Amino acid sequence: MSLKKENILIVDDNYDMLELLQRNLKDLNFHSYKATSVIEAIDILKSSTIDLLITDLQMPEINGIELIKYADEHFPNIPKLVITGFPSVDTAINAVKSGALDYLTKPFTFEELKKSIHNCLKNKKKNPLNKKVEDSDDFITNLVGISKEHTQLIDIIKRVKNNKATVLIQGESGTGKELIARSIHYNGNFASKPFISVNCGGIPENLIESELFGYVKGAFTGANETKAGLFHAAENGTIFLDEIGTATHSVQTRLLRVLQEKEIYMIGSQKPQKINVRIISATNSNLQNSIENGTFREDLYYRLNVVNIETTPLRDRKTDIPVLITTFLKKYGKEYGKPDVTITQKAIDILTRHNWPGNIRELENIIQRLIILSDKIIDTNSLPKSLKYKEPIEHEKLKSLHEIEKSYILKVLAAVNNNKTKAAEILQIDRKTLRQKLLK
Repeated sequence: MSLKKENILIVDDNYDMLELLQRNLKDLNFHSYKATSVIEAIDILKSSTIDLLITDLQMPEINGIELIKYADEHFPNIPKLVITGFPSVDTAINAVKSGALDYLTKPFTFEELKKSIHNCLKNKKKNPLNKKVEDSDDFITNLVGISKEHTQLIDIIKRVKNNKATVLIQGESGTGKELIARSIHYNGNFASKPFISVNCGGIPENLIESELFGYVKGAFTGANETKAGLFHAAENGTIFLDEIGTATHSVQTRLLRVLQEKEIYMIGSQKPQKINVRIISATNSNLQNSIENGTFREDLYYRLNVVNIETTPLRDRKTDIPVLITTFLKKYGKEYGKPDVTITQKAIDILTRHNWPGNIRELENIIQRLIILSDKIIDTNSLPKSLKYKEPIEHEKLKSLHEIEKSYILKVLAAVNNNKTKAAEILQIDRKTLRQKLLK
């Protein structure tokens, strides 16, 4: 169909659909990139030359319409093709209004896909300003809050975003450590370069080194070809090492060399390769304890911890909770087609008093669930039972000690027909003290 191998980015959270599309594109002589989320897709758009974007609409966290809008604003010369398994006139119109050139309903035939791709590429916008447009506010606005702690965090991000100093982000699970790392990357001079996120605890121990540093052909059984690692993929950009505290001693030693010598050794190679990568790492564990018990290298810790960011748990920045609730209501209201859902102040008050052991992630999940299950208004009855504990007495209903004492003295006097001697006996005070209290 095409002499030139155009680069097509396909975005879908369904792995089977991604594989099917990739095979179809290969048969049509296209080169494809694939992403399972909008965030991952934006990473690819920023770091690669893409000729066509194909995206599903229904995806978790951020939907395809938002990706279409983002791409239309920042990459106006890239045509967009929408695919969806939930067809309707409204979604079709919304997709086209957002910037899509064409619209396919699942399941579609090979010929329908071929025709649609051909039409999109043929009608590609002739934009003389054919370049990637970066907006440094896109990711920093995802960090929501008004607290002192939030303001301090934003200030640190602004200070470190344009330099290559290593950053260590420490804090409880769910406090947004990866979002902070992305904000540092996408708000600075490296925004147009790759951002590679690696969960060190999510990769099997026997694979982590080859995944990070790559390997040469014949390095081990099954190494049938040379494969670049994630550090290669992050060249000139940022690599984010989440759960760094779980890294093996061997990986720690290799990371120390990366930081000291700015070079890596692929598995099975004796030849070092120079790299230019900024390292941001994160952990929810206490690395000082790990150093003491011998599971983490002290010299690596100090190399990683040039700039330290301590995330504050949500329970310690209560003023941010109502702002986050509003943000998530807007986000998921739009995603699930319920933009008019509102929440009562009493419900917000209960959510604000909760300690949120799962932090921002837990709050976001609760709001997402409430949006799905609610009709128009989220009130106290909508909340999970675990959150609906007894509400505290309102301050205006509470009385001062002086008011309580006054009320009781008058009640006693009334009961004894204003007999002060009798009242003093009941109150267990002398008449002089009673007289002074009455004068007050």
